[in-house]
Amino acid sequence: MDTIRTEDAIGMVLAHDITEIVPGVFKGAAFKKGHIITENDVEKLLKIGKEHIYVFELKEDELHENEAAIRLGDMLAGPGICFTEPSEGKISLKSKHKGLLKIDRELLDEINNTGDLCFATIQGNICVEKDELLGGCRIIPLIIKKEKIDAIENIMKNKEPLIRIKPFLNLKTALIITGSEVYKGRIEDKFGPVIEKKVKELDSDIFHKTIIPDETDEIKNAILDAKEMGAELIIVTGGMSVDPDDKTPGAIKATGADIITYGTPVLPGAMLLFAYLDNIPVFGVPGCVMYAHTTAFDLLLPRVFAGEKIIRKDITSLGYGGQCLSCKPCRFPHCHFGKN
Repeated sequence: MDTIRTEDAIGMVLAHDITEIVPGVFKGAAFKKGHIITENDVEKLLKIGKEHIYVFELKEDELHENEAAIRLGDMLAGPGICFTEPSEGKISLKSKHKGLLKIDRELLDEINNTGDLCFATIQGNICVEKDELLGGCRIIPLIIKKEKIDAIENIMKNKEPLIRIKPFLNLKTALIITGSEVYKGRIEDKFGPVIEKKVKELDSDIFHKTIIPDETDEIKNAILDAKEMGAELIIVTGGMSVDPDDKTPGAIKATGADIITYGTPVLPGAMLLFAYLDNIPVFGVPGCVMYAHTTAFDLLLPRVFAGEKIIRKDITSLGYGGQCLSCKPCRFPHCHFGKN
């Protein structure tokens, strides 16, 4: 690649995008790669500080930054991800639809370690909406060796895409409200509307809802009845503490469910229970979910609706980043909470 005076470049083809910045007004390509320089272009190029430009011929073992960026996008962007046209060797990745964002952190580190390129993302395992900015990839030099891109192709062989979006399933969700004070009408049910809203935000609805007293057999039978009705997710609210009147954990266990965890390293949400009853996910939801904006429940619920099988390590690893700071206004999921 050779450098040439701008005044001498008339009739030559630009080998790279040239950026123009007008503070507070514009930043973008004033001239795109492939543009043929005319006499009228010279003055503008000089005004934006380009007294010299690059001209070159690509060798067989080289790629232009924009071409390399497109190849990376094709390789690394999985289902639910689209990317923009390249500009100055950079592409931006966005979501095609709503769903659970998945990013392979170890694979991301390995790709960035190859050198001469960078790939930045937001954090994964969160719900994203359509058209959200998820990350960007940039080629560092103007020209990159093909072997660098080939090396990433080798890394990606037989692997899931680096970044993808899992759509939410429409799960038949049963909601069981426990509490003798609610059952007997002494207080209004405040739990149900909160849970229904969270389920609706994930594109599903409550197909069955019941209110029952704090009795182990009543709770157990309500869970088993929901299963017989075809529930694909069962949420049981209240009665999750160590108080002698709180019977929900014991009732869930009495159904024969496999308890993945009773208790999480997340605040708020430490008393949450998660289990599987013949592969049907079951939540035992503590009272904090009724009044706290984000809890352990909000970290796990999207993953369940994306069809993921939750194991104990998924929950125990949430301690790092598991303290909610109750920011005003709340920025969840675009904050540290639950990002381990």
